[in-house]
Amino acid sequence: MRIPVLNIRQFHQEKHLNEVYVNDLSQHLELNRDLIDKPHSHDFYLCVLFLAGYGVHEIDFKTYPISPGSIFFLKPGQTHFWNFETRPEGFIFFHSQSFYELYFLGHGLSFFPFYCSLQNPPLLKAPPEIINSLAKKFEETALEFTGNGMLREMKILNLINGIYIELTRCYTSHTDLDKSFSPGYSALLTRLEALIEKHFREEKLPQFYANRLNITTKHLNRVVKTTINKTTSELISERVVLEAKRMMVHSPVDLSEVAYALEFSDYAYFSKFFKAKTGSTPSAFQRLYR
Repeated sequence: MRIPVLNIRQFHQEKHLNEVYVNDLSQHLELNRDLIDKPHSHDFYLCVLFLAGYGVHEIDFKTYPISPGSIFFLKPGQTHFWNFETRPEGFIFFHSQSFYELYFLGHGLSFFPFYCSLQNPPLLKAPPEIINSLAKKFEETALEFTGNGMLREMKILNLINGIYIELTRCYTSHTDLDKSFSPGYSALLTRLEALIEKHFREEKLPQFYANRLNITTKHLNRVVKTTINKTTSELISERVVLEAKRMMVHSPVDLSEVAYALEFSDYAYFSKFFKAKTGSTPSAFQRLYR
């Protein structure tokens, strides 16, 4: 089984707004049950607010609790799956990168900390005092999506941008903004993650990425350490391990094929690498997860 990659057009038949989708969460889950009842990923950005309900949300093999006030953010390509204990309520919206960035030319989606880096947590627990105001903003966006007013797309876009601004303020309320939002460092981290995403199979050493960014390996490590408190090698290894896990769980290939696809010299080397990074052999992880 290969994990499905869902597209916005699979969720609705709206002729004039095919790059954005907004809905009441309960209705969304009911209408799209067949699409989302198993692990999947998307080719769009997603934001969901829970106003009621409990359960867990698995994102790229990490499990996060769902409770009232939970807000999740997903970037394209991330694998996720819901498991609800009680009926959830709230709102959900998602959109393509172009839907947002064609209008807001001054900044991209990576400007927001929850989309800036996959290293940043995909979960925000909103404080009780702002949940009602957030819910009203999400509800207004959903109502605009189902209406037919003039300049509807522009209004939806501005509402989503306003939500992102409020969520950024909440997300960074206990963060050293001078460190986390250094424009130069944030831009380099974004470029580094894009390069790793493109080359992690064949290039596993920091020197390659430093050369592509036209900086020294020492400076690249300084950027990564300052922004997310990791090394460049750790970032590369984590992406390789994540891909290995995705293949082992969601693809019909044997473990030697996983090693080959990730360009390890042989399975023994891959197994040693995987165990050093996760504490488990590939076969043990595969058995446990399945």
